[in-house]
Amino acid sequence: MRIAILAPMLIGLLSAGAAAPSPVTELAGRYSSHFKNGFVTGEKYESDDILEIVPVDATHAYFRFDLQFYNGHSCALQGIAHAVGNRLAYREAPTGAGEKRCTLTIARKGARLGWDDGDDTCRAYCGARGSFSEGSLPWSSKRAITYMARLKGSSEYKSALAEWKKGTE
Repeated sequence: MRIAILAPMLIGLLSAGAAAPSPVTELAGRYSSHFKNGFVTGEKYESDDILEIVPVDATHAYFRFDLQFYNGHSCALQGIAHAVGNRLAYREAPTGAGEKRCTLTIARKGARLGWDDGDDTCRAYCGARGSFSEGSLPWSSKRAITYMARLKGSSEYKSALAEWKKGTE
């Protein structure tokens, strides 16, 4: 009888002490999707959507999107996002008075890694048919990044770190 009463209490204490995983480490990796794409002329071609996420510190992660859309249009964006609950949140540094800033969230949504820029705030980083609104890639496509030295030496990574550090000064 005592075991039946104590067991639920013990399980509750153990689970209460377990911290939720950080999205910085939980989401880190390379996600991709290979698919057939096409031009308005009817010509077909192969495309790849790619998202890379790399921890920068305990609460920040570098991300890089390379997304492909119909008729050769694309979206490309990189930056440093911060952990907010179970998601990563990016907010572009201010560029000028009254200009709309790109804001984007990245989070696991069941069997997918999803992202959204709310009111299409990141439109400037996309071609005519591209968008960061309610996009996703299969969670099962997640892979470890095996080219970390090359990634960290890239101009995209260095630019994202410089922008982020400028905003934290």
